[in-house]
Amino acid sequence: MDVDAGGIAQSVGTGLLPEGARIDRMLAEAHAHAARHHEGRVADYIPVLAAADPEAFGLCVVGVDGVRHEVGQTATRFSIQSISKAFVYALVVDHLGHGRVREVVGVNNTGLAFNSLIAIELHDGHPRNPMVNAGAIATTALMPGADPDAQWEAVREGLSRFAGRPLAVDDEVYRSESETNQRNRAIGQLVHSYGRIERRPADVVDVYTRQCALSVDTVDLAVMAATLADGGVNPVTGERVVSAEACRDTLAVLATSGLYETSGDWMFEIGLPGKSGVAGGLITVAPGKVGMASYAPRLDTAGNSVRGQIAAAYLSRVLGLNIFASAPYASGMPLR
Repeated sequence: MDVDAGGIAQSVGTGLLPEGARIDRMLAEAHAHAARHHEGRVADYIPVLAAADPEAFGLCVVGVDGVRHEVGQTATRFSIQSISKAFVYALVVDHLGHGRVREVVGVNNTGLAFNSLIAIELHDGHPRNPMVNAGAIATTALMPGADPDAQWEAVREGLSRFAGRPLAVDDEVYRSESETNQRNRAIGQLVHSYGRIERRPADVVDVYTRQCALSVDTVDLAVMAATLADGGVNPVTGERVVSAEACRDTLAVLATSGLYETSGDWMFEIGLPGKSGVAGGLITVAPGKVGMASYAPRLDTAGNSVRGQIAAAYLSRVLGLNIFASAPYASGMPLR
């Protein structure tokens, strides 16, 4: 999609963010810039999501110093949906290690829709990455716990530590998704048939469904993103949630697959790891600097928030966050 970034100059950042008042001003500008857009549609394949206010829009930025900046409807609650995949993956990598998780779940973009069964069959049952549903279900199956209830509590508790507060399931969303998740159940059965899931697939899919139904707001997501930016330490609570290595692996996967089949477009325009959810949430991570989050339910055809992408593109440029942006070498400066 067009992120409407023409004419917005790309700043080249150092290791530091601008001072707080300037961030507040740029955040307000990004919000106003993106709010002009009314393209896209609210997700309706999960019935309860269709009731979302299509004009709701909030933006939040949390630095690795824990300082928060926000504008718009940042207290509106919504379900985390696929954004949860990033944090469950980080928890599993932290628990089992880089190599073991890589054996079960790959790291390459499928180029196909997030709920594609063809992608599973094409690769002999090996989920291509943890940000599509097959890979996310396989990742959830790796969470510690003797039974589904214990696994679920490990997921809920882990994501709560990322957010810095206890998270709870939106029961209405959970019921609505449970009644319409036939495709995910089929994905679970198919991945299980290839031996990629050792637990009962119906139980794993149920935990995954509850995971996606966790209720968050934009501030929660920004704190969670900032925890990834801060090498696994929640900058608000000061707690280490996962290792720096688990963050590195997670951000690498988000860079290649965080926005499904349009992940290449996202990286080309924004130049940062990110992850979307079909309820309208979107996170963006500038490693070592800041976590950003938005809520805007209108989605493009790939299931990514339209306003969220436009705001992220704006902020990436004006805050100097794009990891690929550089300035010409200044002559006369010594090489190190």
